Order: sequence, then C-alpha cells, then structure tokens
Amino acid sequence: MSNITACPLDCFDACEVEYKDGKLKGKSSGHTQGFLCPHMNHFNKYERIIAPRYKGEEISIDEALSKLGETLDANYKSETLHYRGSGNFGLMQEVSDHFFAQVGATLTSGSLCDGAGEAGIIEGRGSNKNMPMSEIAKSEVVIFWGRNPHTTSSHLLPLIKDKIIIVIDPVKTKIAEMADIFLQIKPHTDLYLAMMLTRFLHINNSCDDEYLEEYGSEAEEFYELTQTVRIKSMLENMGISLGQVGDILARIVDKKVAFVCGIGIQKYRDGADVLRAIDAIAVTLGLFGKKGCGVAYLGNSKEGIESPFMTKAKRVSKVNTKFDEFKTVFVQGANPLEQMPNSQRVQNAMEHTQNVIYFGLYENETSRRADLVIPAKTFLEKNDIRTSYSHNAMIEMPKMQESEIGISEYDLAHFLCEKYEIEIKTEQEYIEHFKSFAQENNDDTLVIREREDIPYKEGFDTDDKEFVFLEEIEIDRSANKIVLTKNRGKKRKKSNELYLLTPKSATSLNSQFKREESVYMHSESGYSEGESVIVSSSVGNVTLPVKHNDALRMDTVLIYSGTKGVNNLTSSEVSWEGNSAAYQEEKVTIQSEKEIETEEENL
Repeated sequence: MSNITACPLDCFDACEVEYKDGKLKGKSSGHTQGFLCPHMNHFNKYERIIAPRYKGEEISIDEALSKLGETLDANYKSETLHYRGSGNFGLMQEVSDHFFAQVGATLTSGSLCDGAGEAGIIEGRGSNKNMPMSEIAKSEVVIFWGRNPHTTSSHLLPLIKDKIIIVIDPVKTKIAEMADIFLQIKPHTDLYLAMMLTRFLHINNSCDDEYLEEYGSEAEEFYELTQTVRIKSMLENMGISLGQVGDILARIVDKKVAFVCGIGIQKYRDGADVLRAIDAIAVTLGLFGKKGCGVAYLGNSKEGIESPFMTKAKRVSKVNTKFDEFKTVFVQGANPLEQMPNSQRVQNAMEHTQNVIYFGLYENETSRRADLVIPAKTFLEKNDIRTSYSHNAMIEMPKMQESEIGISEYDLAHFLCEKYEIEIKTEQEYIEHFKSFAQENNDDTLVIREREDIPYKEGFDTDDKEFVFLEEIEIDRSANKIVLTKNRGKKRKKSNELYLLTPKSATSLNSQFKREESVYMHSESGYSEGESVIVSSSVGNVTLPVKHNDALRMDTVLIYSGTKGVNNLTSSEVSWEGNSAAYQEEKVTIQSEKEIETEEENL
C-alpha cells in the first residue's frame, strides 16, 4: 500500500504527504519540495470530536445514524438545508450533495472565499484557468498582489529565488520586507492602481500592440476608461507616489511577469472588477499564453473534470442563508455560526431552527449549537482524491489507518441512500471516475488531462477568443479622514472610517486550529498593547485586546479570519458579481472600554 497521500486542507498548495510510523512529512519530490505548512506539521495535535452526541448526551454512531434518519423522515424535502463547507477539499466530500439533491433538499451556492474574483476572471477570459506554480517558477518578475505566501502558499517561496519581487499590499508582510518594490496602498484601492498601471503602459507606448490586435481589440476603449481616474487625487488616495508607479513599470515591461493575487483584494462588492482590471494589465503586456507569464489567483480546481455529484437542486446563497426558513439544517465541514458574515443574524436564525445537525472533525460554535453531532473521519482514515487551485496534479488519498471514530462522507451518504432507496455507486467507482480525467506522468503521478501548463495559448475562452475589458466602474471618491481627539492627555488618532482587513492567520485556517484572539493596530494609534477595545461597524461589534503591529497603515485595523467575533462586524451583503461574501466592505470604529465608561459618567 502506498504511503503517499495528500493534504486535505482548503489552501493554495495542495501538498503531497508521506505518512510513515504515524508521522506526516512532505513528499521530497514534486511541488511539495519536502516540507509541510504548520497546519499539517501539527495536524495530529489538534483535538477532534471523538463521540457522537444528541442534545448534549454521548451516543453511539449507530444511534446517531438512527437519529439522523428519524429527523430526515420528519422533514427531509423542502424543509431541509444541506450546508457544506470546504474544510476538507477531497472530491469525495461532495457525495453528500448527491443524496440531498435526490431527496429534494435545498443546497447552497456562492462563496465565502473567492467567488467575486473568479467571476471577474471569467467575465474577462471566459474561463478561470490558473497559472500553475511550475510557470511562476519560470518568471523573471513576481508581483504578489494582496498575497502573503509565507502564510498562505509557502511552497511558492523556493520558486522565487533570484527574481524581482514586487509586493502590493496594505500590510508590510514578510514578503514585502524582502521585496525590490513595496507599495503599501490603502485598502480597496487595488482597482484604481490596476487601471493606472494600464493607463501608463499606453502613455509610454509599452503595450504589446500585436497581441492586443489579435486578443484585445477593445484595449483603446479600456484606455479611455482608465482616463476617468484622476492621477493626482488617486495617488493621494492610494497613498503612493508617481515615482513608485514608474518603478513598477520599469521592471515589468518586456519581462516574464507573474501576477500572484490573494483573495483579500476581492473581499468587496466590486471584487470582480479588481481581478478583471489586474488581468487587463497582463493582457496589455501580452503575457497570457506565454511561458513564465500570467495571472495566478485561485484556478478552478475542477477544471477538466465532470463530477458525478453535480445534480440539479434548489439552492440558496451561502453568504446570507436564512436558516430559520428550514426545519432541519445539516452542516458538513463548516462553521457558519462563526465564518458566515453578520454572525448575530446567523445566530438568531439558528436559534429558530428546529434541528441542527453538525457533521465534522472539530468542535466549534456550530457544533456546540447542534442538536445532533456526528464526528467525521480524518483524511488518513478514508479513501479520497483531490485536485488543486495552483497546479494540475490529481492526488490520490488512500486510507492510511483504521479508526473506530466517526464515519466517512461516503459511508454516511451510502447509509442515507440505502435508507431512501436512492442509487449510489461504490466508493471505488467514484474514485475511478475522477481518475478517468487524469493521465500518468513518467513519475507515476497523475495530471488532469485537459489542463494546460500554459493556458490561453490560442486566445481566451470567449466567443471571439478576445479578452473582454471592463466597460465601466463605480468610483468611490470619498477620502478616509483622520480626526484627532484628546484622550487621557494625549492625542489619539481616530477615524470613523478605519478599514477592516481579515486575512488568513499563520496559526489557523479560518476557524480550524489555533485561532487568533486580538485586534491588530499600529502602535501610534493611541491604544496600548493589551488594552481592551470595542470594534464596531454598522452591523455589530466585538470586544478584543489590542496587539501592536507597525506593519499596518494608520487607517487600517486587522482582525484575522477565524478570530472569535470578527464576523459580528461584517455585512451579509453579497458581491455584485460572483455571489461572494464582501467581508471587508464594512469600515469600523474603535473605542476603549475606559472611554465608554468616561462617556457614561459624563452623561
């Protein structure tokens, strides 16, 4: 039996894992390069759910399945919602969709992560084919735009040695400290910077005119749109200089350039426009379809694969699901009570849901609310197979160890399908179905057959093979004003329009693993390290201790994704395209508990 499997976690790298003598380590060959991220290095140290329970009392797995059957018998059609997350990224996780769709339950659509950016990419290119890691390795210039590889994609780091590194980010991350150029732009100004870069490519006659004639004939119209952005005022708004823009242009013209984008840049209502505008820079330079060039975001991990589990079903938005409209909610591999925007709304709705069923590995806010808890098996205890956002491999995940704990997604779906006399194939048949879309390399690894190492060689996947440029944008001309107020004898910089950033943490993956518990602010914000402050938005508030981080701009606060209560602050409004959560759309205010006490005393 092979001792090679794959990391199941929902992240960029999708590593190959060697399992031996109860220990995990990175496969020495291939994209994993012999090392694993901190999450996988400590995977076995995190406490999991051991036993099923109902109404707080431990029960056996057979009793849990019987109770599940009873609940679905009572209301399993339009009265049941299946809410599935991506805590485990194996393709077999979707087998539960097959069951719930067949019995007429409601499923979800949309994204809590990357949907707006993907929508923008598809609007421009016609498809979301990613620039794989192997091509980033061949580039001469790498632009990390809102991407923090030390935290989210550490396996890129060995590939970028001796390259020109440009970083565009509101936070001075570790990669920014190493960069040749770092632009610490104001949050939510990425669209304007992208348009400005394209505008100056035209002004400086640095466009690839031959490429544009064939694949981007609307470039002149887009250039006219970029002229609606006033250079001086927008530079001031972004907090950068014209010289910095020129420095970037001097390094990317006539070079092999890889734009490596993170998801934070599209956590806004207009997130689709941001990725589409960044794509427009690459089109203007003629980068698509060429070795070592392109834009890497989150590629469609299922590109070139037909899933047997994609069946028609009634669906509701994953971003603003109304849980109280259902009698039964079946949550799989997700923590909606903490990870969905506007947590208070979600909590109120869940309180009015008759039956909440949680199926997953770890305790969290949702499992603690659930009436019925069913533990899942880890990726080492079941068979699966996975693909990736950032490379073209298909990696088998064979069972590595036996365990009496929990039940796999397939076995649970098989139990339910048999109960309701729904056809279901064997687990191995489904895995072989997925493998049929791959072919073996010389090193016996699997690569998805229909994927290209260099996508868009023959033009884009639009009707005329041309890129579709943005035709209009909505410009927010409001400035983020800093108001000085006095507190305890010293000036404290405060604002009613502080930007909220919610990036990934190095110690957690959303609400899995070791979660953060602080709000990060610049040391000159006037708030002391450890001081308890109330962070408020128009949606709600959360009380957190302050940690200083001088890598932040003064107009910005940072609360890592997964921090308890962070989504009390975020709105359940969806992006204009892509049906995605706009986590960073809300701005916040900060007030210390002492300030509130003083105000109350004065009243």
